[in-house]
Amino acid sequence: MKSFKARTTGKWKRQIKRTIIPFYGKKGTGIFKDPKRAIYNKIYHRTTFSIFDLLGGIFGRR
Repeated sequence: MKSFKARTTGKWKRQIKRTIIPFYGKKGTGIFKDPKRAIYNKIYHRTTFSIFDLLGGIFGRR
């Protein structure tokens, strides 16, 4: 019974949230929830790199 409840409760809660909250579960909605964090993360991920990014062609990493 516990495993059944664990499998179904989340599904029902997600369905309710989808009907009430616009953009719930959609990609790219961080800008609406927390614009400051979303802008920071976007800049950070575009400007930082590691040594493996530079040597990716040598080692065949993607």
